Amino acid sequence: MKRCFRIQMWVIFWIFFGALVGLGPIQSAQAASGGQKKELKIALLPILDVLPFFAAEAEGFFAGGGFKITAVPVASGLARDGLMQAGEIDGMLNEMTTTGSFNRNGGRIKILTSARKAHARFPMFRHLASPKSGFTTPADLTGVPIGVSKNTIIEYVTDRMLRAKGLSRKQIVVKSVPVIPERYQLLMQGQLKAATLPDPLGKSALAAGAVSIVDDSAYPQYSVSVLSFSVKALKDKGEGIRFFLKAWDRAVEKINANPEAYRALLLKKIRVPKNVQEGYPVPYYPRKEVPGAEQWSDVMKWMVEKGLLDSPLPYKDSVTTAFLP
Repeated sequence: MKRCFRIQMWVIFWIFFGALVGLGPIQSAQAASGGQKKELKIALLPILDVLPFFAAEAEGFFAGGGFKITAVPVASGLARDGLMQAGEIDGMLNEMTTTGSFNRNGGRIKILTSARKAHARFPMFRHLASPKSGFTTPADLTGVPIGVSKNTIIEYVTDRMLRAKGLSRKQIVVKSVPVIPERYQLLMQGQLKAATLPDPLGKSALAAGAVSIVDDSAYPQYSVSVLSFSVKALKDKGEGIRFFLKAWDRAVEKINANPEAYRALLLKKIRVPKNVQEGYPVPYYPRKEVPGAEQWSDVMKWMVEKGLLDSPLPYKDSVTTAFLP
């Protein structure tokens, strides 16, 4: 009962937090618009990848562009995807797997830029063993259920990292635990022997005794988040999208030039566990780039293997550089 209560409180917190992180940008954009500007709605998860949005908002980069830039806070990828399906948002922070799913029956959204990618000093995902599992190497995980969000980038990255370490497709067994805080709790309690977690929860688990098996700092080609926009928005609000991406890139430039100046903003807007808050680093963010054709092709291959797509989707139908600043 206590474990269930803790998990419920984690979920409630993340939903509540998702609402809070979007409140400031929404209110400021509305005040600036005076109700006259066109609105550009972008769904954002409360994760490290979205720091450039809040930096751009804090620096005033969204002002004077003729568009009201509105953050739509979402607590999960499922909620985000539902909003895009319903046409309630223009763009979103997502991954190549999501873009592929949306475009399986025709081009509905396009990737315009990479938002974040794994870096040698800043992993995005960590594959971890529970503290008392006794596991230390990828080979130890042969046939062991691994906690992931199935059919998502987390499962994709897990598969690719472990296969790069020598495991075969048949040796990799996954267990669906889609709620990330619950996956964290089950891992630390030993009810999951292994799991893949995004930072900063991954780093928190490591600091609390979890064992690192492999992380994506050595495999940056697999872990990429992106900003995707609907084809309709590209047609109707292209000018606003260009303005937004320019502001995002300006923010990235400033963050990368002086990351420590934005650490307080990161800790304010992004939930970082207490045991790793002190000195938590601001990650590196890519500028003016999109995932490459080879990266897209590998994701397509994996999705076809999983039965998520009947056949690979053409790169140019889902990715464009036309809107890069």
